[in-house]
Amino acid sequence: MASLWEYANPVKFIRTAETVLPWVSILATVTLVAGLVWGFFFTPDDYRQGSTVKIIYIHVPAALMAINVWFMMLVTSLVWLIRRHHVSALAAKAAAPVGAIMTVIALATGAIWGQPMWGTWWEWDPRLTSFLILFLFYLGYMALWEAIDNPDTAADLTAVLCIVGSVFAILSRYAVNFWNQGLHQGASLSLDKEENVADVFSTPLYISIAGFILLFIALVFLRTRTEIYKRRTKALLARERLG
Repeated sequence: MASLWEYANPVKFIRTAETVLPWVSILATVTLVAGLVWGFFFTPDDYRQGSTVKIIYIHVPAALMAINVWFMMLVTSLVWLIRRHHVSALAAKAAAPVGAIMTVIALATGAIWGQPMWGTWWEWDPRLTSFLILFLFYLGYMALWEAIDNPDTAADLTAVLCIVGSVFAILSRYAVNFWNQGLHQGASLSLDKEENVADVFSTPLYISIAGFILLFIALVFLRTRTEIYKRRTKALLARERLG
């Protein structure tokens, strides 16, 4: 555990990011290309949904990441509140735009899938509605960071917002289980073989999910490193003004 906290040191984190980032980026590219090409070009059409089913190779990974990125932000925000490690607060800040983009992708691909399946682009379904609210929390989180000049105060307030927003992240994940009504189908990935996506679709889907996860890791390393440099630059400029 003691060795884990070493990465809260900005210098240690930057060195680690510079070592890990190229490898993670390569793995992300390979797995994303493999999963998406396999899924879109080498799997059959579904007997009910036709070729529309193939949107799961983007929609499902994006939706999973949209929710889990918020939980990652929650954990790093709690670390900030408890341990006051600046890298954890900056990691949460760095992850927010990535999570917001994933949420947009999930909402857009869901609408593209829903129009031919449901006959409408949007429905105030419990999961869709909670997902839209989660996106608004992402926007609010990023806006709050930009609105406050003091970085520590911004980190404190955004951490509180992240805790509140976690309720909607949970609702987004389990809305289908909480409410039986609604158009949204059950989970595509399940331990129940009857509910789980067919085997012919599952392998490329798992690869696509791995690609999205690796892409997120690469982006967070990159953006967190950038945030550390920006914080250092602001600190140096502030010292020069005082000097």
